[in-house]
Amino acid sequence: MSDLIPPHGGLSEPVNRTVPAEEAAEFRARTATLPRVTISDADLSTLYRLGDGGLSPLIGPMDRETFNRVLDEEVLVHNGKKYAWTIPLSFPVEEAQAKTLKLGQTVALVRSPAERGDEVVGSLEIHDIFPWDKAHYVRSVYGTERFDHPGGRMVERDPRTYLLGGAVRVLPQPKHPEYGQFLLSPRETRALFAKKGWKRVVAFQTRNPLHRAHEYALVAGLERLVREGHFAGAVLNPLVGETKGDDVNAVTRMRTYRALIESKALGEGDKDEKLWQKVGCDITDRIILLGLDIKMFYGGPKEAIMHAIYRQNFGFTDIIIGRKHADAPYEDGKDIWDGLAAQRKFDELKGELLIKPVKIGFAAYYEELGRVGLVEECEPKG
Repeated sequence: MSDLIPPHGGLSEPVNRTVPAEEAAEFRARTATLPRVTISDADLSTLYRLGDGGLSPLIGPMDRETFNRVLDEEVLVHNGKKYAWTIPLSFPVEEAQAKTLKLGQTVALVRSPAERGDEVVGSLEIHDIFPWDKAHYVRSVYGTERFDHPGGRMVERDPRTYLLGGAVRVLPQPKHPEYGQFLLSPRETRALFAKKGWKRVVAFQTRNPLHRAHEYALVAGLERLVREGHFAGAVLNPLVGETKGDDVNAVTRMRTYRALIESKALGEGDKDEKLWQKVGCDITDRIILLGLDIKMFYGGPKEAIMHAIYRQNFGFTDIIIGRKHADAPYEDGKDIWDGLAAQRKFDELKGELLIKPVKIGFAAYYEELGRVGLVEECEPKG
């Protein structure tokens, strides 16, 4: 594939572990008699991204060695080379079930809860079964011994204490009736970017409805690439996987994003009018909406790196990293990380990552400019 950027892990194209549509009936029949392992809704999106290559170069959940290397070294090794990876991914199971499973065994992966009729969504050839050291996991991913924060509580409250590693086959993901047209595979997004002729594509990650500072970060990120002379586009790329209970649900959020895109309101009062006059189009001609279905970890700096890895696999060359990226405080309101920790994390990588961060800092409205501007650039002007 001749793309803007290769997938993560030195691959020439994204991993493909998805069962072709013409083989789906045979696959379901074959897996119907296999032992069953339930996949939670949160892990279901991980399974689908393993299937379509959104988590390249992984072909399934991590084994113990890979899992622990990510925790201890922040890399995975593929074909003898180290690549940045900061949050390990394996499939949790309860101890009682783990003790019934064997290495080399293939199991059917089914959706929860039971009222969905134990719907088969894929299969897993088991390469490893190992205990989940939750204290080690939280200490590494979140940089704290404490569990009193959203990511820590998700781990603590999960009754499953063992992990499975292996190789998956995955049935195609059903299209969501409300916003399925905005969820594309890595191959589809790469083809879309190629069709548009964009030479740089910057992603804006969000799990919330856009407030004005979010909106400006998106505008500033795209304008920075355009000023550098690139034929660039931007994608409002919200995460629509599992989030914590007090986050606004994905259906509602996608409606707000569509309203902003379809009304061409993005950039109003923020964009550099002179820049776009020079380019010969409006900023809204260079912004599209695509969703990303994967769960939130609320992992701050380490999750910022994962957000970049996902986007590289989907064909993005750049990702906007603002203040408090993927941040969530302790339950007492104190910060786990400082506001710019995620930006610094990109300067501390232990392995290769090709996608580039577009770092956006504080912004303010400047009367002299008649619009919003970055403080670091505009402070001398007023």
